[in-house]
Amino acid sequence: MSEAVSHPEKTVVAAAVRPARWQDFIQLLKPRVMSLVVFTALTGLVCAGTQVNPVLAGVAILCIAVGAGASGALNMWYDADIDAKMRRTRGRPVPAGRVQGADALALGVVLSLFSVMLMGMALNWLAAGLLAFTIFFYAVVYTVWLKRWTAQNIVIGGLAGALPPVIGWAAATGTVPLNAWLLCAIIFMWTPPHFWALSLYTSEDYQKAGVPMMPLVAGPASTRRQILIYSLLFTPLCLAPVLTGLGGVAYLAVAGLGGLVFLLLAWRLFRSHAGEAAGERNDPSDSKGGLYDVRAGAKDARNLFAFSILYLTLLFATLLVEHLAGAKPLALLSAIVPGGFG
Repeated sequence: MSEAVSHPEKTVVAAAVRPARWQDFIQLLKPRVMSLVVFTALTGLVCAGTQVNPVLAGVAILCIAVGAGASGALNMWYDADIDAKMRRTRGRPVPAGRVQGADALALGVVLSLFSVMLMGMALNWLAAGLLAFTIFFYAVVYTVWLKRWTAQNIVIGGLAGALPPVIGWAAATGTVPLNAWLLCAIIFMWTPPHFWALSLYTSEDYQKAGVPMMPLVAGPASTRRQILIYSLLFTPLCLAPVLTGLGGVAYLAVAGLGGLVFLLLAWRLFRSHAGEAAGERNDPSDSKGGLYDVRAGAKDARNLFAFSILYLTLLFATLLVEHLAGAKPLALLSAIVPGGFG
């Protein structure tokens, strides 16, 4: 038994190893990516500083999570051909043959419509419109066009991953002020050094799949230089919330100290030869090897990739804690008691 996943340029034929299980459909939603989306969206919603009915707040976060999952399902449907060629992605449900491409497409479309319509009816249509744009941008602009066409794919496409805090803010207030876009800008500028560090030691995968990632197009040395440039722009930007009043003393400490570590790791990567040696994974043929299992030559790229996740998480977690702790007790009480909302 086999299935064909058709694309404009290629066709993938994958042997069905077993019938689809519910876990396979959960995997289509990219739950790890979804968790970051939910976290940053929640931070935006809380930082908005508006009392929101907890049920409606939960609905907003649910819609954003479902929308992110819909984007993931559409991405896995369209990218099944290149996913089948990459060590990191060949075990996904569609290229592995556990889920039919048509089912992944249907799931993505249905969840997209559900999340956008529910957001609009339950919260407001500005948030719904931003959510719809984010899904479209990731599933169509990034997946269909940018990813296979330009080495700037993750730079431009990073907007999709940067918008969740703006959506969360819009869901809470119906507006998108400067501070909401500042959160978006931080994630947007974080994306290139994060993903290019990863691509320096996974470039063989992208080469097999024909994806024009920066190390393959411009070379490892140019990629390391661009990572350093983006890092020099990104780390000062992380301090901007303190100037606008969005971040407090704790945030200043985390952003400042973490930024120095980020720059140090970016500088070490710039001075290294990461990406220049073939087979920088310890075992390129091992489908179970992790993203952090690399040879000595790629450790500087691995270290920046790993720390970038920690740094972004700490930044948003600190903002979240500061805004929750900074709220007055009566405001917190009114935010959790039904009927006590403005």
